[in-house]
Amino acid sequence: VQLQASGGGLVQAGDSLRLSCTASGRTFNNYAMGWFRQAPGKEREFVTAVSRTGVSTYYVESVKGRFTISRDNAKNTVLLQMSSLKPEDTAVYYCAASTVSRNIVTRLSEYDYWGQGTLVTVSS
Repeated sequence: VQLQASGGGLVQAGDSLRLSCTASGRTFNNYAMGWFRQAPGKEREFVTAVSRTGVSTYYVESVKGRFTISRDNAKNTVLLQMSSLKPEDTAVYYCAASTVSRNIVTRLSEYDYWGQGTLVTVSS
């Protein structure tokens, strides 16, 4: 599967932004999906994940209550709605697809396919 992420940009602290990730192919609902981010000089880190059906979600503590992940299997799309953005959310955001059988996948090493990344910059 090929993943294409979009929606990044420059925003001010407190603003909202929605990232989109569109997948090629007909088997999108076979993949657990996730979003990761990588800030300058730091390792890539897990942000959030969604199960194949979209029913189950999981968030890293730092984004709980501010970020919402969702997916539309009919459109082969996973969304990341980000609100109350903070300067520390600045990073390149990557969507990823996993074939691991669990509903929620949080380990970077368990993701098989990656999008190209989209840059989110939050100014103070």
